[in-house]
Amino acid sequence: MKINALAVFCGSKSGINPLFVEQARQLGFLLASKKITLIYGGGNKGIMGAVSNAVLEKEGKVIGIIPEMLKDLEHHHGGITELIVVDNMHTRKKMLYEKCDAAIVLPGGYGTMDEFFEMLTWNQLSIHDKKIFILNTAGYYDHLFAFAQTMQNEDFLYDKVENKLIVLNNPADLLEYL
Repeated sequence: MKINALAVFCGSKSGINPLFVEQARQLGFLLASKKITLIYGGGNKGIMGAVSNAVLEKEGKVIGIIPEMLKDLEHHHGGITELIVVDNMHTRKKMLYEKCDAAIVLPGGYGTMDEFFEMLTWNQLSIHDKKIFILNTAGYYDHLFAFAQTMQNEDFLYDKVENKLIVLNNPADLLEYL
């Protein structure tokens, strides 16, 4: 399956490790160089801002989807290719999934996890079969993988973790799947 549009789920904050922003920028440069459209939450702060600004810096295409209630909180990005303002979070997530061919998860908080787990659940239920990548910058998701392994070991999952997720340690690892 060719990836023409990649949804990026990530934080509207930058976190304390500068590698989070650095790898987000690397990912943005990579997407622009491969002419892959960035589909993301529409913000201009944190890791969201870093990845979108990197795509734009290299003249790539960026589509942001943001609920009205978050336009000010996440400082919606006024310079992207297209900004879609929706009524609520559910509509945002649904549109993110519909517009992408695959998704990648970068460091983030509750919202990032919400988007990730909903997409993963939809994948498990065969609502879609889009690839889900996790950029495990500086081991950020190591504890999540350990917990997923526990769920698998306790027989709560229908498929092996490694069949549902592709773990990347740096943005360049994505090239193998494009």
